[in-house]
Amino acid sequence: MLQDALTWLSNSPDESLGFILADNGFDVWLANVRGTNYSSGHTSLSPNDPEYWDWSWDELVEYDLPAFVQYVNGQTGQKLHYVGHSLGTLMAFGAFSREEVLNMVRSAALLSPIAYMGQMPSPLARAAADIFTAEALILHEFFKLKSCSPTTYGHKEHDPSSPEQGTIAMYDYGSDDDNNKHYGQTTPPDYNMTSIPNDLPLFLGYGGEDLLSDVKDVQTLIDALSDHDPDKLVLQYIQDYAHLDFVYAVNAKQVVYDPLVAFFRLN
Repeated sequence: MLQDALTWLSNSPDESLGFILADNGFDVWLANVRGTNYSSGHTSLSPNDPEYWDWSWDELVEYDLPAFVQYVNGQTGQKLHYVGHSLGTLMAFGAFSREEVLNMVRSAALLSPIAYMGQMPSPLARAAADIFTAEALILHEFFKLKSCSPTTYGHKEHDPSSPEQGTIAMYDYGSDDDNNKHYGQTTPPDYNMTSIPNDLPLFLGYGGEDLLSDVKDVQTLIDALSDHDPDKLVLQYIQDYAHLDFVYAVNAKQVVYDPLVAFFRLN
């Protein structure tokens, strides 16, 4: 969030996952979600137009990630190993429940996975010191804890909800009638985090100091994946890692990326 694919190239070449994967013989495709610096084009709208921002994370799940996967598969004729961090994991949990996407994916590495957020500290100012002030502030606007329904970047009003299970739900249109029109029910449906096939190889990396992807929330995710083939699920817990360490820590190559590369080679 608030970043683009340069995240994976920001450290030195021997510390950045994009370069490390390339050096290990992988073709590396970097994806930018809509509205970021390298993905700001539109057939008719400018980023200065409010309508340009009239979308939520639902569109990233429904359209953007499937388009990324379909494009790379079409160019290479190969299934993909997917790497996502934070927002990239939330997109994956939604999109990987769809057969047409899964048919093009070999495995997925999900770092600081966002699937449940019941344990995230309520005043996000606590997170700002350890994470990234702007990211924490914008996250407060995206997450309204009940179902943590994502709101749009733009002008839509979001109906705040009370904290409950901390699951992730689709966009809340703010009224029973509008939700009924879009979903056939008065509340936005939750994303089904357990709909990922049990035999899809998964690498989950999470940290003990992560205030966004809290350890207890990740454990809720792990519990939800209890039926997953144990031979297809790799869990990596790093006690002293915070949210952004998975992409910016200078020792991430040894701690995270080398095991991740080994995981890809096995799958």
